[in-house]
Amino acid sequence: MNRVVRRFRTLSIRARLSMLVAAAVAFAVAAVSVTCWFIVQGKLYDQVDADLKGMQQPQRYDQVVGLLSSCPQAPQTDRTYRAGTNDLGTRNAYIQLVKSNGKACVSATSAGTVKVTGADKEVIKNASLTGESIIRNGTDSDGQAVRVLTMPLLVQGPNSPPQMYPATALSIAVSLKGTQSTLNDLALILLLVSGVGVLGAGAAGLAVARAGLRPVDKLTEAVEHVARTEDLGIRIPVEEDAEDEVARLSRSFNSMASSLANSRELQQQLIADAGHELRTPLTSLRTNIELLTRSEETGRPIPEADRKALLASVKAQMTELAALIGDLQELSRSEGQRGERVQVVSLEDTVQSALRRARLRGPELTIDASLEPWYTRGEPAALERAVVNILDNAVKFSPEGGTVEVRLSGGVLTVRDHGPGIPAEELPYVFDRFWRSPGARALPGSGLGLSIVARTVQQAGGEVALGHAEGGGTVATVRLPGAPTPPPETPTP
Repeated sequence: MNRVVRRFRTLSIRARLSMLVAAAVAFAVAAVSVTCWFIVQGKLYDQVDADLKGMQQPQRYDQVVGLLSSCPQAPQTDRTYRAGTNDLGTRNAYIQLVKSNGKACVSATSAGTVKVTGADKEVIKNASLTGESIIRNGTDSDGQAVRVLTMPLLVQGPNSPPQMYPATALSIAVSLKGTQSTLNDLALILLLVSGVGVLGAGAAGLAVARAGLRPVDKLTEAVEHVARTEDLGIRIPVEEDAEDEVARLSRSFNSMASSLANSRELQQQLIADAGHELRTPLTSLRTNIELLTRSEETGRPIPEADRKALLASVKAQMTELAALIGDLQELSRSEGQRGERVQVVSLEDTVQSALRRARLRGPELTIDASLEPWYTRGEPAALERAVVNILDNAVKFSPEGGTVEVRLSGGVLTVRDHGPGIPAEELPYVFDRFWRSPGARALPGSGLGLSIVARTVQQAGGEVALGHAEGGGTVATVRLPGAPTPPPETPTP
């Protein structure tokens, strides 16, 4: 059985559908055919039984005494009996008297001898109690099937009530040859019709499977094409009003292919932009290191002031490379890695921590902060990094001795500087990866800070925007949804 199941699972879906349809139709046709055969059999047997019971009408004994003239057990001729019919001699029937010992006396005009069974003896035994007859299937002396009616022999005189003939029963039987021939013909017809029906169902199932799986074949070809050529531009045509499973699967594939194509494009753009951004600090590092190496090789020392400037430049370039690599790692982290660290975060504490770092980077600036408690769900380290990036931009573009205003109220964080601001035509690009304003390219940075801010805020379910501030400068606005306040920690005794 397991081997059959495994073999079935190795077949194609088209073959399995065809086989299942054929099997279902075969089962239905078989059930209908068997039911039909048994109904017809019952009707034919009922007709035979009705013919046998019609032979029980009261008749004069002298009308049929000739039929049993050879039987010494037959009743006398001056009596009648309630077991006969006018046309017994024309029915090619089996007629015999049965004694309680099982011996039978056959009529001279009988078609043959019917084998006596225990059921016939029971009729004789219970004749005086119930007087009931039985109808059964039997066989004659040649083994042919017959339908047998066995009944107690009831006789009566002209002026006397009916009496049971002692220890004797009358058996009347008719051949079932014609009935069985009809049933055999019916079985053959039903078998042929069933076979044609099953074959037709299998062919119809195969045609339906082919038509139904044609979109799946197209989908398979598309997937194989993508796997072979890595061409993500292929799409499967789908009717707009189609809502079946195959249409949904095709739309899902098209959406997946589109997402993969966009992801690949973004990946290629990220690699290209990262390569471009890495080229500048690497070139500077190589130049500075070559100068230091050449000085050592030629024995011509570099003036101490220039040497310190070169080392400071190398250190700055290394710091910039480390920051760029950190930003790239942040962007490459998967959603699963972030989801494991999400928790309820106090945004007030996060901003306070970021402010301490921002004050160290801009000691000459005044940072005016007004914070209200607010809780949100997110990754603590990522949210702090996002706030630090916003504050870094404000510190970087603020004039010396300027003021940075930080406000947190109702889940809305605003950071405003009094710098030159961002031109209106550049605002749509500020959150793109590696995008840097032409006026800021001389300043340190990788162009990934605001991109990381946008991604972190979106993952926390919030929104971020940059715009012009009244009176000059730039204002960054971050909106984060609230979360239930966590219960206070129980102090450890």
